Amino acid sequence: MATDPVQEQIIEEFSVFDDWMDRYEYLIELADGLPMIDPAHRTDNYVINGCQSRVWIDATMDSDGRVFYSADSDAIITKGIVSLLIRVLNGRTPQQILDTELYFIDRIGLRENLSPTRANGLGAMIKQMRMFALAFQNTPQNLQNAPKK
Repeated sequence: MATDPVQEQIIEEFSVFDDWMDRYEYLIELADGLPMIDPAHRTDNYVINGCQSRVWIDATMDSDGRVFYSADSDAIITKGIVSLLIRVLNGRTPQQILDTELYFIDRIGLRENLSPTRANGLGAMIKQMRMFALAFQNTPQNLQNAPKK
């Protein structure tokens, strides 16, 4: 498995915390840096099914073929989690997104420290982000927005 500098940085950031309460506090801090979704896209067309809380994700592709995500959630920890996913996947091509193994999730212990419903939500967020990438991969580059669900 190849290493990913962004994921390695996230792993290093989380390694300074000894317990999960501190890591949750850090996730809450990370939520502040989340690229916010356009308020017009905070609708059911963009909501992620399978999440305990409400999560909205949108994506655009620039003229260079790179995908950029924005999101929001009504739960602060979930906002922190999606901000990590966006941090890793933003600015990549659709194929790079599809090929990226999100190993940081297990390396920082995130999956094992989530409730079953939050873990399901994490999987649903990843799936939707990959679906956007797949849609962009199969769409002419001049179309800027992925199709709605």
